[in-house]
Amino acid sequence: MKLLPSLGDKVSVWMDAPPAEVWALVSDVTRIGEFSPETFEARWTRGSTGPEVGAFFKGHVKRNGVGPTYWSLCKVTRCESERVFEFSVGTDAMTVNNWGYELAPQDGGTLVTEYFRLEPSLPTRIYWTVLGVLRGRTNRRGMRTTLERMKAVLEA
Repeated sequence: MKLLPSLGDKVSVWMDAPPAEVWALVSDVTRIGEFSPETFEARWTRGSTGPEVGAFFKGHVKRNGVGPTYWSLCKVTRCESERVFEFSVGTDAMTVNNWGYELAPQDGGTLVTEYFRLEPSLPTRIYWTVLGVLRGRTNRRGMRTTLERMKAVLEA
């Protein structure tokens, strides 16, 4: 018997584009507003100008697409060109969530997997126990929307 829902999930979409083109899109955080139903803009901060481990950016989020609206501090934690782009979300002192994209060449295109993983802290576990089913469904829907919008741009 599973006592807690998983503290993360993932969605994959195949795109008829080479990994280099997909990478250019998923690692350019300034374009996320074109694709995400929740994060409507992002910008590099603290002297960062592009994707590399340790780079910072802020995402401007409209929670659930309706509000509240707030800025989230993000830090790139994995950055392997044409393979994986991952970032943490939280504060300088604490990571709450991690988001990322994994790219895998497949059938002449790229299988793109977007994922999220919550940090297993006590407050996060309590939150996820109470709201995990609903938030998980929202995140899965949002990841699918994001990836389908990216696919449309890459395949146009």
